[in-house]
Amino acid sequence: MSEVIKQKKLIDPNNIDRRGKESKFRLYVSRVVSYLVLAFLTFICIFPFVMLIVNATKSHTAITQGFDLIPGTRFILNFQNMIDHDNMPVLSALVNSLFIATVSASLTTYFSAMTAYGIHTYAFKFKNAAFTFILFIMMIPAQVSTLGFLNLIAQMNLKDSFIPLIVPAVASPAVFYYIKQYMQSILPHEVIESARADGAGEFRIFNTIVLPMIKPAIAVQAIFSFVFSWNNYFVPNLVISSKEKKTIPLLIAQLRNADYASFDMGQIYMMICIAILPILVVYLFLSRYIISGITAGSVKG
Repeated sequence: MSEVIKQKKLIDPNNIDRRGKESKFRLYVSRVVSYLVLAFLTFICIFPFVMLIVNATKSHTAITQGFDLIPGTRFILNFQNMIDHDNMPVLSALVNSLFIATVSASLTTYFSAMTAYGIHTYAFKFKNAAFTFILFIMMIPAQVSTLGFLNLIAQMNLKDSFIPLIVPAVASPAVFYYIKQYMQSILPHEVIESARADGAGEFRIFNTIVLPMIKPAIAVQAIFSFVFSWNNYFVPNLVISSKEKKTIPLLIAQLRNADYASFDMGQIYMMICIAILPILVVYLFLSRYIISGITAGSVKG
């Protein structure tokens, strides 16, 4: 008799309706909490950019008095003072940074993809050892080999040159590893064997078949390589010495370390705005490649 009563309670319409309301309420609360957390994280991400833009419109005195959301009236004046600065060749630094970042990103992604293609496609002796060695290099910090690197470029008379900033960036274990993992998930060996059977050479297969298939991975790593090279301060600070060859990070550091008489926070914020502008443009136009490349490369099938 008790079992029958329990079953009737379970199928009671009032109980079913009450459970449905409780489930809807819990779902509503979880959504509200999720939106509040996402709104808070969005605010944390956007607030530094807002602070940067607002401070770029103010004078040094106004900035030292504290931050507020009211923009100033010195945006154009800060820009002119930065451009007219005698010791700050901003335009040439922009060109230098753009050239170094673009060339190094292009070479890095292309040759890393070629290396990943060789490791992924060919079966040769010590293949696993070569892959392990590349991963081992990825774990070594760049600062460890800095002294030997500086001695080498000094012996080759390459100091104060763009070559040490571009050529070593071609060998990028991290880019190689990501592209190889992406190839494993999207590049079957049957496609390569079919192209070989049709008489295509290896370079033609790589350039006309493999590269279009791994385009999302190429785009993602090109973006990351560009950003890394654009923001690089450590190596250029050791290699570059002449004023006309300096990059944007070097100028920002130089302006930040200026003496008190010429120290201007408004110009510093203005130069930082100019420095992050190319990165924002790259991400805005190529963000869809980042999402598709990461999601496609994370699932093997």
